[in-house]
Amino acid sequence: MDQDREQGSLLAPKYDANGLVTAVVTDHATGDVLMVAHMNAEALAATIATREATFFSRSRGRLWKKGETSGHIMRVVEARIDCDQDAVWLRCVPTGPACHTGEPSCFYREIDFHGGALIRRK
Repeated sequence: MDQDREQGSLLAPKYDANGLVTAVVTDHATGDVLMVAHMNAEALAATIATREATFFSRSRGRLWKKGETSGHIMRVVEARIDCDQDAVWLRCVPTGPACHTGEPSCFYREIDFHGGALIRRK
Protein backbone atom coordinates (compact mmCIF):
# COMPACT_ATOMS: atom_id res chain seq x y z
CA MET A 1 0.00 0.00 0.00
CA ASP A 2 2.85 2.44 0.74
CA GLN A 3 4.11 2.13 -2.85
CA ASP A 4 0.61 2.90 -4.14
CA ARG A 5 0.14 5.70 -1.63
CA GLU A 6 3.51 7.29 -2.34
CA GLN A 7 3.67 6.96 -6.10
CA GLY A 8 0.23 5.94 -7.31
CA SER A 9 -2.68 8.05 -8.47
CA LEU A 10 -5.20 7.01 -5.78
CA LEU A 11 -6.06 9.61 -3.14
CA ALA A 12 -5.62 7.67 0.12
CA PRO A 13 -4.86 10.11 2.94
CA LYS A 14 -3.00 8.73 5.94
CA TYR A 15 -4.93 10.26 8.83
CA ASP A 16 -3.36 10.38 12.28
CA ALA A 17 -4.80 8.69 15.39
CA ASN A 18 -7.33 11.52 15.67
CA GLY A 19 -8.43 11.10 12.06
CA LEU A 20 -6.68 14.28 10.88
CA VAL A 21 -4.13 15.45 8.34
CA THR A 22 -2.34 18.80 8.45
CA ALA A 23 -3.41 21.35 5.86
CA VAL A 24 -1.16 24.21 4.77
CA VAL A 25 -2.88 27.10 2.97
CA THR A 26 -0.98 29.46 0.70
CA ASP A 27 -2.02 32.43 -1.39
CA HIS A 28 -2.25 31.29 -5.01
CA ALA A 29 -0.99 34.64 -6.35
CA THR A 30 1.86 35.42 -3.93
CA GLY A 31 2.85 32.03 -2.53
CA ASP A 32 2.65 33.42 1.02
CA VAL A 33 1.72 30.92 3.73
CA LEU A 34 -1.66 32.03 5.05
CA MET A 35 -2.54 29.46 7.67
CA VAL A 36 -2.17 25.89 8.91
CA ALA A 37 -5.19 23.86 9.98
CA HIS A 38 -6.37 20.25 10.11
CA MET A 39 -8.72 18.22 7.94
CA ASN A 40 -10.59 15.01 8.55
CA ALA A 41 -12.03 12.92 5.72
CA GLU A 42 -15.28 14.90 5.74
CA ALA A 43 -13.47 18.26 5.56
CA LEU A 44 -11.29 17.08 2.68
CA ALA A 45 -14.34 15.77 0.80
CA ALA A 46 -16.20 19.06 1.36
CA THR A 47 -13.20 21.05 0.15
CA ILE A 48 -12.95 18.95 -3.01
CA ALA A 49 -16.71 19.17 -3.66
CA THR A 50 -17.08 22.94 -3.09
CA ARG A 51 -13.58 24.29 -3.83
CA GLU A 52 -13.90 26.27 -0.60
CA ALA A 53 -11.46 25.44 2.19
CA THR A 54 -13.14 23.43 4.92
CA PHE A 55 -11.32 22.15 7.99
CA PHE A 56 -11.92 20.23 11.18
CA SER A 57 -11.74 22.54 14.19
CA ARG A 58 -10.12 20.67 17.06
CA SER A 59 -11.26 23.30 19.57
CA ARG A 60 -14.89 23.27 18.36
CA GLY A 61 -14.93 19.54 17.61
CA ARG A 62 -16.68 20.05 14.28
CA LEU A 63 -16.26 20.96 10.62
CA TRP A 64 -15.41 24.58 9.99
CA LYS A 65 -15.58 26.27 6.61
CA LYS A 66 -13.06 29.11 6.52
CA GLY A 67 -15.08 32.30 6.42
CA GLU A 68 -18.33 30.84 7.74
CA THR A 69 -18.65 33.72 10.22
CA SER A 70 -16.26 36.34 8.83
CA GLY A 71 -17.13 35.92 5.17
CA HIS A 72 -13.41 35.56 4.38
CA ILE A 73 -13.68 32.38 2.34
CA MET A 74 -10.64 30.64 0.88
CA ARG A 75 -11.40 29.68 -2.72
CA VAL A 76 -9.29 26.66 -3.60
CA VAL A 77 -7.46 26.89 -6.94
CA GLU A 78 -5.34 23.80 -6.46
CA ALA A 79 -5.04 21.05 -3.85
CA ARG A 80 -1.99 18.84 -3.47
CA ILE A 81 -1.09 16.06 -1.09
CA ASP A 82 2.44 15.17 0.00
CA CYS A 83 4.26 11.94 -0.88
CA ASP A 84 2.99 9.84 2.03
CA GLN A 85 -0.43 11.53 1.99
CA ASP A 86 -0.42 12.86 5.53
CA ALA A 87 -0.39 16.58 4.67
CA VAL A 88 -2.46 18.66 2.27
CA TRP A 89 -1.44 21.89 0.53
CA LEU A 90 -4.23 24.22 -0.57
CA ARG A 91 -3.41 27.03 -2.98
CA CYS A 92 -6.18 29.55 -2.49
CA VAL A 93 -7.54 32.94 -3.42
CA PRO A 94 -8.45 34.56 -0.10
CA THR A 95 -11.47 36.85 -0.02
CA GLY A 96 -10.17 38.64 3.07
CA PRO A 97 -7.70 38.21 5.93
CA ALA A 98 -6.72 34.63 6.68
CA CYS A 99 -6.09 35.20 10.38
CA HIS A 100 -8.77 35.65 13.02
CA THR A 101 -6.74 38.66 14.25
CA GLY A 102 -7.46 40.47 10.99
CA GLU A 103 -3.94 39.97 9.64
CA PRO A 104 -3.59 38.81 6.02
CA SER A 105 -1.67 35.72 7.21
CA CYS A 106 -1.54 33.86 10.50
CA PHE A 107 2.26 34.07 10.11
CA TYR A 108 2.55 37.82 10.69
CA ARG A 109 5.34 37.64 13.30
CA GLU A 110 8.97 36.70 12.82
CA ILE A 111 11.14 35.10 15.50
CA ASP A 112 14.26 37.17 16.20
CA PHE A 113 17.21 34.76 16.15
CA HIS A 114 19.21 37.00 18.47
CA GLY A 115 16.83 37.23 21.36
CA GLY A 116 13.83 35.05 20.69
CA ALA A 117 11.50 38.04 20.62
CA LEU A 118 8.73 38.30 18.06
CA ILE A 119 8.99 40.95 15.38
CA ARG A 120 5.81 42.07 13.65
CA ARG A 121 6.06 41.62 9.87
CA LYS A 122 5.14 44.55 7.69
